[in-house]
Amino acid sequence: MELPAIIDLEASGFGRGSYPIEVGVKLSDGTVHALLIKPATSWDHWDENAQAIHGISREQLMEQGKTVREVAIFLNDLCRGQTLYSDAWSFDSSWLGRLFDEAEIVQRFKLDTLMRLLTESELARWSDTKDAMAKVLALELHRAANDVQLLSETFKKIKEN
Repeated sequence: MELPAIIDLEASGFGRGSYPIEVGVKLSDGTVHALLIKPATSWDHWDENAQAIHGISREQLMEQGKTVREVAIFLNDLCRGQTLYSDAWSFDSSWLGRLFDEAEIVQRFKLDTLMRLLTESELARWSDTKDAMAKVLALELHRAANDVQLLSETFKKIKEN
């Protein structure tokens, strides 16, 4: 079974004004890529509650993050022509849009909801299966590289049953 390419983004907050701070991609070939994103100058929204969840500080982004333009170019080179799937499409599409708009680069890949690839019975089992896989994998969640691995393994488990 070929697994879908999956993308996950972490953000500075939960609502209006939030922006992407980390992106993770797991391609169909199993390779995982993750980048921290250095906030653009005009991106100043920061939510301490979000930081408590993902554990990434703004200082860490400023020191270790790639520029918005570098991340957009990397994603286009890596994912050009593909469809990537997200379990939080509305949030991730908004944050990707903000990233590419700020970089002034056209996004060269598509984003769709992972749920589109599941049947009704698979959707009904998704949450419990994801929780079980999180325990099995024992990954630190809410980091993009780990989250794409969890989503991929959950998808695989659902399709095997």
